Amino acid sequence: MKKIEHLGIAVSNIEKSNTLYTKLLGVEPYKTETVAGEGVKTSFFRVGESKIELLEATNADSPIHKFIQKRGEGIHHIAFDVADIEMETRRLVAEGFVVLNEVPKQGADNKKVVFLHPKSTNGVLVELCQETEAPKSPGNTGEK
Repeated sequence: MKKIEHLGIAVSNIEKSNTLYTKLLGVEPYKTETVAGEGVKTSFFRVGESKIELLEATNADSPIHKFIQKRGEGIHHIAFDVADIEMETRRLVAEGFVVLNEVPKQGADNKKVVFLHPKSTNGVLVELCQETEAPKSPGNTGEK
């Protein structure tokens, strides 16, 4: 694992929470995004080399909605940046950790993600993140 990538915070109202965290951190969110597959709307704040991700449920089936109903607003997960998500997932499964999705899925902020079950990580939902390559436009080789 390379670093803590972000802390995910479940919120009931992302607009109100964006205002609160803008005041708290002294910066505006740099990105907002909806991840339909997860049923969430997100916003991201940079804090030094790490980030804070606010997550609001977009439907009643969303894991965030269920989390808030059970526990209220608050820290939902910790995410770690990894160099090779497939290799790291295999390593952690071999170490006995329970993964919620062995095949990485597309998450917010241009990341592939895998989640570890909180029952195998002392009650903390852990997310592994790997940056996905930005799509290259025609004629763009990606070089500068």
